[in-house]
Amino acid sequence: MTDRQPEQPEGPEREGQRDVRTGRAAARNRMRDQTRYVDLEIQQAMARGEFDDLPGAGKPIQGLGTQHDPDWWIKQLIERENITGVLPPALQLRKDDAELDGRLDELLTEREVREEVEEFNARVLRARYTPVDGPPLVTQPRDVEETVAAWRARRRTTKPPAPSPEPPPRRERRSWFRRSR
Repeated sequence: MTDRQPEQPEGPEREGQRDVRTGRAAARNRMRDQTRYVDLEIQQAMARGEFDDLPGAGKPIQGLGTQHDPDWWIKQLIERENITGVLPPALQLRKDDAELDGRLDELLTEREVREEVEEFNARVLRARYTPVDGPPLVTQPRDVEETVAAWRARRRTTKPPAPSPEPPPRRERRSWFRRSR
């Protein structure tokens, strides 16, 4: 007795027969017709105009002809989604130090400024005592009193916000159930 399976005819004469391996003819037929189906779907979508007005239509492909960068997709994602906070701690602290005065100028009270500077200093100290991962840490903690004094000086030179108009005086309202005389 042999282990060979009987030969199956190829082509259209096998159309109604079942696949020996899977017992199904539909899967075999679907795989054979897959490219034809995809091409037909694309042609129908083009006829419906679904590919009209796509972003970048008629424009050259960005980065075509430049050197291949294996991290191109992550760089584009960061740029497109405006993702921040993915820098190594030392570089993130440098960036935060450069932007700190601008953030402080948006705050309204001295207490908020002190809290922001103390939080920044705590992050610098935490990074200083953590093992170095990336470039070395060169950012120094800020002196709270000097920073608050500089914030006050900047506030004096800028025009204070206009005071909000006072609401009109409230009229005494009469109760709805009282009779007028």
